[in-house]
Amino acid sequence: MPPTFSALSTPDGPIPAGQPAWNRQRPSRMPSHRYRDVYTRVEVPLAEREWPARRITEAPLWVPVDLRDGNQALPEPMNPERKRRFFELLVAMGYKEIEVGYPSASKTDHDFVRLLAETGLAPADVTIVVFTPARRDLIERTVASVRGLANPVVIHLYTATAPVWRDVVLGRDRAELGGLIDAGARDVLELAGDVAGVRFEFSPEVFNLTEPDFVLEVCDRVTTRWDATPERPVVLNLPATVEVATPNVYADQIEYMHRHLARRDSVILSVHPHNDRGTGVACAELAVLAGAQRVEGCVFGNGERTGNVDLATLALNLHAQGVDPKIDFSAIDEIRRVVEHCTGLPVPARHPYVGDLVHTAFSGTHQDAIKKGIAAHAARAAALGVAPERAPWEVPYLPVDPADLGRTYDEVIRVNSQSGKGGIAYLLQTRYGLDLPRRLQIEFARAVQRATDDSGTEIEAKELYELFTAEYLEPGRSGGEPVAPGADLNRETAVLPDGTTVAYVETRTGWGVGIAASAEEATAQALASAAVRARS
Repeated sequence: MPPTFSALSTPDGPIPAGQPAWNRQRPSRMPSHRYRDVYTRVEVPLAEREWPARRITEAPLWVPVDLRDGNQALPEPMNPERKRRFFELLVAMGYKEIEVGYPSASKTDHDFVRLLAETGLAPADVTIVVFTPARRDLIERTVASVRGLANPVVIHLYTATAPVWRDVVLGRDRAELGGLIDAGARDVLELAGDVAGVRFEFSPEVFNLTEPDFVLEVCDRVTTRWDATPERPVVLNLPATVEVATPNVYADQIEYMHRHLARRDSVILSVHPHNDRGTGVACAELAVLAGAQRVEGCVFGNGERTGNVDLATLALNLHAQGVDPKIDFSAIDEIRRVVEHCTGLPVPARHPYVGDLVHTAFSGTHQDAIKKGIAAHAARAAALGVAPERAPWEVPYLPVDPADLGRTYDEVIRVNSQSGKGGIAYLLQTRYGLDLPRRLQIEFARAVQRATDDSGTEIEAKELYELFTAEYLEPGRSGGEPVAPGADLNRETAVLPDGTTVAYVETRTGWGVGIAASAEEATAQALASAAVRARS
């Protein structure tokens, strides 16, 4: 039987000694004592670090692993048609190195690699990566799958190295595991070392929980065994296979390896963060500051448990800082549709950059700022004599221009009970050309608030226009004599794109709205509207 709320809560009592009065948090009943922090699980030897002072000024080499690591995490793995469609998408986006499968573990993966070898599906400048454990029979099958590939190939060898994996999963001590890794590297070299265009990659799986001296030892042994050179570099991929620490710890671990690896000029230092703590993106960014040159992940972060690092977020974070990500996300909705089709997984509405609602404001204060920001951007572009999509972007609440991603401004502002006059006015202006006077914006916002409070739902632009018509125009068109304007008359007018004028007036007896061919006619309609409203 699940615990009741009262069983979960802790009783009130005196504030613990030494705790400030404003912080009334008390110990929970969660068994946090069962877990150890990362510093008691693995040595983090770097004391003086350089990465905090660095900046990212160019994109790393991106390597999508959706077709292998992402695919193995799907409830329904991709069939050949979906796998091919995903590969074609990755190529079209500009990825130059793509991990395509685990040929020794799956007939589908093996057959897909053979498809690449026997067709022109992969452009000549795209490097194909295949994945294998350090076991000779599986290495043989992997090497056989890439025979005949005209593309550059990377054979990716991996073995788990962390203590819990050594003890519980592999049943080997450090010396035995080091020998197994060396034997796997020797087998790869024997079976594929003379194949033109083939390079090698090694991943000490669970690197982030492996003793630094051991992981350095096995990595240096592998680069020596493979005779890494600047002309034929080895990829050393250092995964945060299960994320267990704050991102600064991973950065320290990467910088330690960056500083101490042998043959550093012959190594492409790669990272493969996961997202168990929800900080995979931060881990990857800090790792690049710490010396990583290559990042493995999935386009929208699919992967085991909480996923691999999200390559779209990483790339577009660079774009938002003025750095070319080298990958094309200018049709992001089409990219999302293909990924969702291939994986069967929906992209959440609040997913960074790509979600349906990431450029949408419902809050009135946000809407007002965005409306003014977009207007200021258009004016700035005109002053510079450039198209709006080429002008520097500075609009509140929108870190990137939705147009950069192939989106319009149609969904930037949407209206519900949280919205204000700015968002309402923006929708009527952009959809119907109604540039409402400010006083009318304020007045109409009250009517919209009443309607949305009653319904509890979002209101569409068409419904806004119908509400505006019913609220203001129909009473004025139903008859009535204009009232004589008094000394306290307020009038605001705005000319619409079609040349007609909207007028808002306030008289001693009330207010009204009119739309007509001229300001005079619109004012007369508004006065008639005010008279009718006063009698109703």
